[in-house]
Amino acid sequence: MTPSFQRRDILRLAAAAAAVLGGGARAQASWPAKPVTMVVPFPAGGGTDAFARPLSAQFAKIAGQTLVIDNRGGAGGTLGASIAAKAQPDGYTLFMGAVHHAIAPSVYPKLDYDIEKDFVPLMLLASVPQVVVINPKRVSATTLKDFVAEAKRNPGKLNYASAGAGTSHHLAGELFKLQTGTFITHIPYRGAGPALQDLIAGNVDCMFDGLGSSSQHIKAGRIKALMMSGAKRNPAFPDVPSAAEVGLPDYTVTTWYGLWTPKGTPAEVQAKIVDEMKKALATEELKAIWANNGAEIPNLVMAPYGSFVNSEIRRWAGVVKASGAKLE
Repeated sequence: MTPSFQRRDILRLAAAAAAVLGGGARAQASWPAKPVTMVVPFPAGGGTDAFARPLSAQFAKIAGQTLVIDNRGGAGGTLGASIAAKAQPDGYTLFMGAVHHAIAPSVYPKLDYDIEKDFVPLMLLASVPQVVVINPKRVSATTLKDFVAEAKRNPGKLNYASAGAGTSHHLAGELFKLQTGTFITHIPYRGAGPALQDLIAGNVDCMFDGLGSSSQHIKAGRIKALMMSGAKRNPAFPDVPSAAEVGLPDYTVTTWYGLWTPKGTPAEVQAKIVDEMKKALATEELKAIWANNGAEIPNLVMAPYGSFVNSEIRRWAGVVKASGAKLE
């Protein structure tokens, strides 16, 4: 092989490599070039769905591609997280997790994924307070004070539904019991949707739910809200007292929903995803839906969002330890 042939061969290979790399860059820049799947780790009808489905509709209008909701419920949201963590990191599988995924590391001893190491944090999508809701046909109390008194008179008689062990619904209930000196029996479900349907049907007494899934049912009178977590009343429900007002100033539980993509997703694609989602969240349609659900649209993107998740993991580890919450 002559030196000149070697040089021609090297030039030809270099040109081919440049074409491949250029094609890859164009493919990334054109994201989304096909439908995108968003894994939602709970059954339909829960709080995650209340935000995921409107977001999907707006994304389709803005990005010109379908955002397919893939509900994968089970194990307090960890099953869906495990599936999403193993997906191809090309930007066509997203994961819409929640505060539950900051709690799970302290409750589930053998997770086969790490929310901080196996995912790239993209953005916080919504934040809503937790609300104490009852079925008024099963529970005679009309105020939180009466509810606590009833629970103290009959330890273990009242029960509460949750989206599953290790979810914010579960921990919110355990924190409530800790702060009020009550014992209420925990009944875990495979998601907030099934739990809420059983509450509405009168099969359970109460629920410590995220406002996003309960809001429409409170307004329709199917369930009654006794208290809103936090220091202030929620503008969407001005008649529901805050935790601080009823003597629980330290009862601050917020359900938040965020977006991740599997680790290894190209940085250019990450940026495109965030950009398209920001456009969707800025639409009047989504602003109205978020407000109707009593939700805020937080401005936490990429690294600051990742830092927030890390702080939530540490905070909830303390709550799990103090409450003694465990898998049932």
